[in-house]
Amino acid sequence: MKILLSNDDGYQAMGIVALYEALKATEGVQVEVVAPEHNNSAKSNSLTLHSPLYVYEAANGFRYVNGTPADCVHIALTGLLGYRPDLVVSGINNGANMGDDTIYSGTVGAAMEGYLFGIPAIAFSQIEKGWAHLDAAAARAAQLVQQLGRHQVEGGKPWLLNVNIPNLPLDELKPVKVCRLGRRHAAERVITQTNPRGDTMYWIGGAGPAADAAEGTDFHATAQGHLSLTPLKVDLTDRDALSYWAQGVARLTQGEGG
Repeated sequence: MKILLSNDDGYQAMGIVALYEALKATEGVQVEVVAPEHNNSAKSNSLTLHSPLYVYEAANGFRYVNGTPADCVHIALTGLLGYRPDLVVSGINNGANMGDDTIYSGTVGAAMEGYLFGIPAIAFSQIEKGWAHLDAAAARAAQLVQQLGRHQVEGGKPWLLNVNIPNLPLDELKPVKVCRLGRRHAAERVITQTNPRGDTMYWIGGAGPAADAAEGTDFHATAQGHLSLTPLKVDLTDRDALSYWAQGVARLTQGEGG
């Protein structure tokens, strides 16, 4: 199984190094790293279109790009690798990607880029920052990759999975639970500071607490010590509202030609 591994914390982050070592030790797996040069958290699916991208190789063989997580996967799949991997894996991220986080997440964005190219993909994150029990998270992630790597859904369509792992020792991690995404409250207030020239600087505030952490959500599962697994999709269409808007627009545009 050929795996493309990326992340959003950068190629030197402890999470991607630990996951690479765990995957490399897995029988029948070939893993190659193409990751951002620097931390690119919250870059979502953004691509760099107005400046050139460069690929460098680190001493350990990892290749890194002066771009976003999606840039890394896009470049890898459109020419850099020279082959089509069987699976795209992203992570392990330094902190949770649950609920609304998935919209902003560069970790999920890297995996989603693979999915958009028709390749199954998994994003892995640890719940708390700081890399506590990272060895356990990497071991469980590698195990899950081995179990799911060749899984085919009906019709042979690719799949996109978001997995969050509690920061617990290996023997305390509970089995995987398939969950829906929860919801967060609005983010905390913007942080303002004054620079030495007297200009006001603005820093985006932290994520809000969970608003929907009910049973069945990723927040609830991880709080109980389980790995949460959420299948994601890209189609943002509000299908329940299609007929409502069709009727509304028909009334608003009554009498227009065309």
